[in-house]
Amino acid sequence: MTFQDVARLDHQALAANLDTRLAGLDLAGRLSLVAGLGRAVFTTSLGIEDQVITAAIGTHRLPIEVSTLETGRLFRETVDLIAETEARYDLEIIRFYPTKDDVDAFVETYGINGFYDSVEARHACCRVRKLVPLAQALSGAEIWITGLRRGQSGNRATTPFAEFDAERNLIKINPLADWDIDRINAHVAAEHIPINPLHARGYPSIGCEPCTRAIKPGEPERAGRWWWENDEKRECGLHVSESHASDAQASEDPAARSSVIQRASAIR
Repeated sequence: MTFQDVARLDHQALAANLDTRLAGLDLAGRLSLVAGLGRAVFTTSLGIEDQVITAAIGTHRLPIEVSTLETGRLFRETVDLIAETEARYDLEIIRFYPTKDDVDAFVETYGINGFYDSVEARHACCRVRKLVPLAQALSGAEIWITGLRRGQSGNRATTPFAEFDAERNLIKINPLADWDIDRINAHVAAEHIPINPLHARGYPSIGCEPCTRAIKPGEPERAGRWWWENDEKRECGLHVSESHASDAQASEDPAARSSVIQRASAIR
């Protein structure tokens, strides 16, 4: 068995332990616990779930980096919300952008809006604008925090509080996994958390502008994402591995892997 095999087993055991511990804590407690395990990065898309997490990080002054993927094709409302959120919670949301060379190469191959033409082209666009910048955002991180919830789609119905992300070799934390949308909305109202005005216009899940539409009554929350495709479980590759997911893998650091496991030993 190689060192990588041992490290993978250790991380899987740590994730299983964390999954149990996190279930009994409130949101602030969940975030505080994982923030003490190592370098933690929260990637926000500025959606309503992510705003709840950002508000908790800012309100409790937690040592968690907040980053976003500025794809170059976000809604204006989303871009404006970045600055508003930074000012409200006195924190920096670090922007990660696609490179001009990558975007130019995509356009040359598929056309500026070629993602409408095939799943392959859409995955290629997501890779350029999301997966590669995500790799930069998570470089050197030991903990990745997300806003995934079980109620967002059938593909996410079994989302745990903690899991080992083998593609990126880190622990992935989903602190809102058990929150439903009613609880999210009630919390936002009670805490006066700023949210994207598009939510009130029928956009429960908001991504890039060309790839997102308002949903119809009775449709699932994520039905408006890549709405021209037939696969109900469609994803961009950030949270479900696509054919190019390996391109987003963060660099392995044996010392970092060891340190996060050692720091977690106190909660085992």
